[in-house]
Order: sequence, then structure tokens, then C-alpha cells
Amino acid sequence: MLGLVLGATLGLLLMQALYDDFRDLLSDGATFRDLTVYFMIKLPSYLSVVLPLALMVSLLYTLGMMHRNHEITALKAAGVGLFRITRSVWVAGVALCGLTWWINATVIPWSIDESKEIRENIEFRNEAKDRSVDRVGMRASVAFDNRKDGRMWFFNRYSQFTRKGYGVTVVEMDAQRRETTRLLAREGWRDEARGAWVFRDGREITVNPEGGEVEATTRFAEKVRTDFGEDPAMMLIYDARPQDLSFTELRRIIGYFSAEENPKLTAYQVRYYSVLGETLGPLIILALAIPFAVSGVRVNPVVGVSKALGLFAVYFVLVQVCSMLGGREVIPALWAALLPGLLMLGAGLGLLARAR
Repeated sequence: MLGLVLGATLGLLLMQALYDDFRDLLSDGATFRDLTVYFMIKLPSYLSVVLPLALMVSLLYTLGMMHRNHEITALKAAGVGLFRITRSVWVAGVALCGLTWWINATVIPWSIDESKEIRENIEFRNEAKDRSVDRVGMRASVAFDNRKDGRMWFFNRYSQFTRKGYGVTVVEMDAQRRETTRLLAREGWRDEARGAWVFRDGREITVNPEGGEVEATTRFAEKVRTDFGEDPAMMLIYDARPQDLSFTELRRIIGYFSAEENPKLTAYQVRYYSVLGETLGPLIILALAIPFAVSGVRVNPVVGVSKALGLFAVYFVLVQVCSMLGGREVIPALWAALLPGLLMLGAGLGLLARAR
């Protein structure tokens, strides 16, 4: 039943993805191979949503059928306890917790990053037919504040196709955040082979930090700065919403913000810990579903299923409330992520103890 529900739900989400993306991909000139690879790689990204849902539906259905056919009643009458009846389900739940952690940490980040790259490459290939290379894959007004190293970056536009920024401004500051040098260039890019940033056709302005007066201006055709270590990929996700980032991107941006004590850190930590907290999802589902699915013979199974679904709705409300409180630093980010799961797991275990 788990496999059937999982396959059916993934199929529905695949149809939704086809409805959302198929026409746009075709208009961008995607080939049959492009479409096949894109949707096959994107499909695993839905597992974080589909797996808990499939487990809940399949568990409620299976135990509900056993309850309806009086099989659980017969087992209890024979002296078999509830935990012994469902022990194989609990073993499967623990295994699914490990599977959920592996999926969230590796499979889903890979799926999101690879499908995003394929989609962008298709769009870039289509844009390149009608535009100059430096206008393909354009992001306008990219800003990045590197507080740790005292540098502030701004690009009028950044091409994800050429991996170059155009209309570049880099402001270097002292420990008191006062401007000391301003570098202006027509274009700039990260040269991994040389381990440096390369700027072309610009000028370097030296500023007196005490009064802000310009002391010197030097023009250059090309300037190589080996002391600039900023990663362009980090610049592009610097202002992205936490829910739009993969697990890998969250980990990178948290590491960066932690080093500079950025006030934006909390929102990303809440999202990061929430993804880790989803590991407990299968156990929460078991603890809430089993007591209602095996309720007394005089109770209609539909009533138990409805109560279980109601508790799941309460769980999702708690997740949103705790995320909001964590984002506003009312409670620590770690507790904002774990508290809903721990509360519902405790409630489920209490219901299990009563159901025995």
C-alpha cells in the first residue's frame, strides 16, 4: 500500500510539474531528451512532501481495514499487545527516519540543484539565439555585503551564462566600516584557475577614511585581485528566501552568516533545522495514526481517521507558528524547528499508552 500511494502521489505531482513547466520548456526550445532528463531529475525533489503523506495514508488505510475486519480485536483477545501488533510498522518507521534524513541531506539538494541548472541552461540556450552573450541569463542589481573581510559588492547586472558581472563596484572598508578604496570596472569575474577576481576596463579610487575625500584615482585596463575570495554563487543566493534554497545552499549561507554574525542568520537557521527536524516525521505519523486507526470496535474507523488528520493539521499549524516565532527570535532557532515535532510525538505516545 505504501508503494501504491507513493507512486500515485508522485504521478500526480509529475502531472502538475508537466502542466507548469512543459509549455515553457518547449517554448525555450527544449528537446525530448532535455524534457526527459529534466523531469526525471526533478521528481525526487518531491519526496520530502510525498513520503510522509504516503506513509500516513497507507498506514491509516491498512490499520483501518484490519480494524474494520476485527483482526486487531481478535489479536487483542488472544493476549497480543498493541505494540507487538504494530512492531513491524515501528521498525519500518525507524528505517524511514533514516531514509528521510538521507533524502533531505543528499537526494533532494542534488535534485533541486541539477534540475535548476538544466532549466537555466535551456533558457540560456534559447536566449543566446536573439541576444548577445553578455545579455544571456541576466540578474539585475546583485549586491553582496562581505562584513567579515570589509568589502561591499554591487553589480548592475550579472550573467549566469558567462559568469561575469557588468557595471562592477567594490567598496573596501576599514574596521569601522569607513570607505578606504572604491574599485569601479566595466566587467569582473572569478577566475578559478588563477584563484583571483579579474576586473577589466575601470578605475581604482583611494579615499581618506577620516574625511571621505578622494586622494587618488588610477585607471586600469585589467586588474587581478588574488586577495578577493568571494564566491559568485554565494552572491546570487545572498538575498534569496530560506524556503527557496536547497539544503546544501542553506548550509553554505548559514556558515557564511555565522562567521560575520549577520542578523539574517536566524531565518536561515530555522529553515535548516526544520529540514533536519523532518527526520522525525515518520515516527510522529505512526504515533498519531496508530491510536486512532485501532480504536474500539464500536467506533467507526472513519472517525479515527478524521481525528488523526485533524491532529496532522494541528501539527502543520504549529510548524508555521514556531517558524514565525523563531524568525523573530522569540525562541531559539533550534527549538523553533524541533518543538512542533516533539510536542506531537509526545501527544502521540500519550495516546498510544491509553490505547494499550
